[in-house]
Amino acid sequence: MSTRAKTFQMTVVSLVALLPGCADAEGFDTEHIFAFMIGADVGTVGEREFQTETTGRFGRSGGTYRAIGHEFELEFVPVRNFRVEVGSTFASHLISGVPGLDDQRRLSWQGASIDFRYRFLNRETAPFGLTFATEVHGHRVDETTAEAVRSLGTEFRLAFDRELVPDRIIAAFNLLYESEWTRVVGGGVMERDSTAGAALGMLAQVRPGFLLGGEARYLRKYEGIGLEELAGQALFVGPTAFFQLSKGSRLTASWSIQAWGRPAGSIASLDLVNFDRHQARLVFGVNF
Repeated sequence: MSTRAKTFQMTVVSLVALLPGCADAEGFDTEHIFAFMIGADVGTVGEREFQTETTGRFGRSGGTYRAIGHEFELEFVPVRNFRVEVGSTFASHLISGVPGLDDQRRLSWQGASIDFRYRFLNRETAPFGLTFATEVHGHRVDETTAEAVRSLGTEFRLAFDRELVPDRIIAAFNLLYESEWTRVVGGGVMERDSTAGAALGMLAQVRPGFLLGGEARYLRKYEGIGLEELAGQALFVGPTAFFQLSKGSRLTASWSIQAWGRPAGSIASLDLVNFDRHQARLVFGVNF
């Protein structure tokens, strides 16, 4: 077992031991139990939450690559089945000796985002839950290269979920499309790219307030915003754990490894040009 896998396992075990014995989970609220995916739940009217989301991305085609984003988010549910989220992100990069990337060592404010979600189907009254989500973000630092940029991106996502075993096992499926317009500061060329993918996740309630399972994501990156020319593809798999720390606070932890990938025009078994080798995410939230 790798050092990173052992660290994740020890973290999960330690957090389980710290869970309060009085934690009570009635059914599932899938809004936050997944890390790299989303569930179809959007919260109840009047609900307000503060959330921090830390995402680490490690490993490229050579050298040293570490990119960590830390986002602060406020979430509101103004009307039934509709959620709004605004966020601000700080980014840290350490890049050294990576082919195709300039060496970087910097910490900076990356940008801001706004996210809207609307639930069309509630799985309690329909065969499955269905939510449409869209996000718009503006970045001043490129999340991959750490270069100073002026970037505008959008993401569209369809989220489905269904309880396979009532109050025991929940499954979710996502379809996503992302587009990005990026201009390097001081440069005159506008770069356009897009990503399409699908994700499947499943969690089981091991004990009240503690869910354990995994997520698998298949992503395809293209040049151009219309999915025009394939640049590469990758499959990420890994464990996910959700902890209900108290009635008003929660923690989600996940680690994904690129199990398979291929850059366009290559026979490599991994795509470390367009994607990372490892991705990790830790999400903490509290109601207020």
